[in-house]
Amino acid sequence: MLKTALKPRWILSLILAMVIAAVFVLLSQWQFSSSTGNAPPPESTTERERALTDVFSPGVPMTAPVADQMVTMDGEFLADTTVLVQDRLQGDSQGFWLISAFAVDGVPEGAADDPAGPPVIPVVHGWIPDAQAAAEVREPVGSASVVGRLLPAEGPVAERSVAGQIPTLATAELTNRWDRPIFAGFVVSTTTAVGGLDWLPEAPLEAVTVGPQPQETPLNWLNIFYAVEWFVFAGFAFFLWWRLVADDHRRTLEEAEDSAAEADNLNDDDDDDGSTGHPDPAAQGPTTSEARQ
Repeated sequence: MLKTALKPRWILSLILAMVIAAVFVLLSQWQFSSSTGNAPPPESTTERERALTDVFSPGVPMTAPVADQMVTMDGEFLADTTVLVQDRLQGDSQGFWLISAFAVDGVPEGAADDPAGPPVIPVVHGWIPDAQAAAEVREPVGSASVVGRLLPAEGPVAERSVAGQIPTLATAELTNRWDRPIFAGFVVSTTTAVGGLDWLPEAPLEAVTVGPQPQETPLNWLNIFYAVEWFVFAGFAFFLWWRLVADDHRRTLEEAEDSAAEADNLNDDDDDDGSTGHPDPAAQGPTTSEARQ
């Protein structure tokens, strides 16, 4: 079989199979690398308070290294911007988040020059059990300083709108509601000071606590399956080459056997046409009795 494999066409086919297998292995490595997402930033980074304008800008999508960061910001809470976010859990109870618009000071010049006013970011003030209780909550308005955790905005959901409520904390919807440029994220307040005085959630409003993300790296099993699949394809390329060489070798052996069988048949035919070893009576001369006559 080695003699068959060393034929020029099979050597070229082996090179082609190696190239194809190399491509499949590269694809497998890419799928393996894609199976693990970006690990969240370490707590030593996210728990150190930084100015919002130093880590994030309005109109820019939020990336993983920015999310979960503890931030500080100065600005102003805008009046009549209170909104309830539906379906929020506090322990085992379901209720609403109470949010309002916060105009941020110190944003980049291009964003601050917007005719609608400086960019705003939604601030979560706390959790409330029902919409009727929201009327009892004192709304923070005016100059303020906020410390809280920066989180990415949620996606919009198609749902029947309720006055003063939104189904998700989607900044794409809030920018139309507030008619202001907006950051693509929100802040869950841990400390709020309005007019130099601490503003604390009062019953029925409860503080919302959001801890740092777990430091586990997410794993995508679908990518791992694809990676194994590409590796199997790489092995199949060599198997297919070997199978074709084996078939060619088998055909060569069969042709050799057929040739040998034909040669044996020809030899048998020659033996049948030749002498049997007994003289032909007609070829011999006259017998003794014939000679005497």
